[in-house]
Amino acid sequence: MPGPSATAEHAAEAARVVSSFGGVRPRVALILGTGLGDLADQIAAPTVVPYAEIPHYPLSTVPGHAGQLVLGELDGVPIVAMRGRVHLYEGYSVREVGFPVRVLRRLGADTLIVTNAAGGLNESFEAGDLMVIRDHINLPGLAGHNPLIGSDTAELGVRFLDVLDAYEPELRRRAHAVAHEHVFALREGVYVMVAGPSFETPAELRYLQGIGADAVGMSTVPEVLVARHERMRVLGISCITNMTLGARAPSEVTHQDVLSVAERVGPRLATVVRGVVGSLRD
Repeated sequence: MPGPSATAEHAAEAARVVSSFGGVRPRVALILGTGLGDLADQIAAPTVVPYAEIPHYPLSTVPGHAGQLVLGELDGVPIVAMRGRVHLYEGYSVREVGFPVRVLRRLGADTLIVTNAAGGLNESFEAGDLMVIRDHINLPGLAGHNPLIGSDTAELGVRFLDVLDAYEPELRRRAHAVAHEHVFALREGVYVMVAGPSFETPAELRYLQGIGADAVGMSTVPEVLVARHERMRVLGISCITNMTLGARAPSEVTHQDVLSVAERVGPRLATVVRGVVGSLRD
């Protein structure tokens, strides 16, 4: 069901309630996508706040999204993790989808690491790869669904947001360095967002591939735009859960298939995230 109207006042109220539960003042915020929530179990001395306890906060309704904020420390860095997110296809507006990031910013986080499960469009990829997001294509945004549409509120950020280097090059470099240290490779590419919830037709997949996308998913972009609007640094990582085109594409894709691959790749994702977070300790 639709959630908050996503105002600055609502974000501040939500942050005050989360802070009342105790826990750390986070420096880093982490959004854990479909099937990737187990990383939150690695957070030390956790304070767990169910989304249902936070005023104006949208509630996750999708399997694989637990619907909890977890505050604590990861490799010595104070962190807040969103264990699950919301999506346009759940009936939320794009402003509501981006609203949690405004709360995370008011809790103290100035860096956002956002993860997702995605289908592979680049035919050199394989299911189980991790892709560092270099850039994105915001199809819903190009069609008029941008989280920044609405009244111009100076305290939130500038109206005409510059999104060159939305995904910070230095954070991407650190992610690759962590993977190299642990002897595996990260892909890097362009993520395209579609609204869902239906998976794409073969014609749509060929179109997305043709416009330069390497992976496709149903999330992330609104959160990134709000994070940049809030002057946060951003690192994005996609878990390629299935190939969508070519000989390695399955004849049918189910949500359970996506969950299974995401859970299998989770330990490698955790390695990269923990390595990047640890590098921000000083």
